[in-house]
Amino acid sequence: MQQYQTLFTELTNGILTVTINRPDKLNALNKDVFTDLDNLVNNITNDNTVKSVIITGAGSKAFVAGADITEFGNLSIEEGKQLAKRGQDIFNKIENCAKPIIACVNGFALGGGCELAMACHFRIAADNAKFGQPEVNLGLIPGYGGTQRLAQLIGKGRAIELLISANMIDANTALQYGLVNYVVPQAELLQKAISILENINTKAPLAIAACIKAANTVWDESKNGFNEEIALFGNCFGTEDMKEGSAAFLEKRKANFIGK
Repeated sequence: MQQYQTLFTELTNGILTVTINRPDKLNALNKDVFTDLDNLVNNITNDNTVKSVIITGAGSKAFVAGADITEFGNLSIEEGKQLAKRGQDIFNKIENCAKPIIACVNGFALGGGCELAMACHFRIAADNAKFGQPEVNLGLIPGYGGTQRLAQLIGKGRAIELLISANMIDANTALQYGLVNYVVPQAELLQKAISILENINTKAPLAIAACIKAANTVWDESKNGFNEEIALFGNCFGTEDMKEGSAAFLEKRKANFIGK
């Protein structure tokens, strides 16, 4: 596994745990973190030893407390657009990764940190987690897809309230809103994700990738999601895994999927 400047990675039984490692800055997103996350998705896509991924933050205080404001300086309008485009491109790559990526939110997930968590396929929160988009306090708005994904996940009314008030919500409120799937004690956070992924990793990898692609099409205005589902469903019949899965079901045995 490649070494990264700002990420610590550990691969166990096909599950890659990725820790954003800037605890002195509450794991704030800077150029180096963006570069590492970009390279990470490229690498896991092409690494057959990685079946699924957990993203979390170093320490017990923060997942990612936001963007590194020291890098904003005196950016021009055009430079601001370029920064947002880079962030969106990387988070889109995470969202559309063919392998499941779970965010384990172990503390503050604010601004760009909340946006990163929302780009993952789903989220598990520690009971001390806090979520928010406080950009309006800086005279800004979320730029890495936050305005779009927040509305998709929790509905327009709640999303706009959070966006324009800059209020934080706690883990249980995030669960109530549908922003996270589970809330667990911090000490149990990673194990909860691992237990979910151990189950997912027994399923057919190509079918998992197709589920992710089809579900993401719901918000892609350039595509008809039902037509995409038809095509992806049909493609499954050309895979060895579909033949193995059907045979295993009929023979009342456990399937052995190979991702082909």
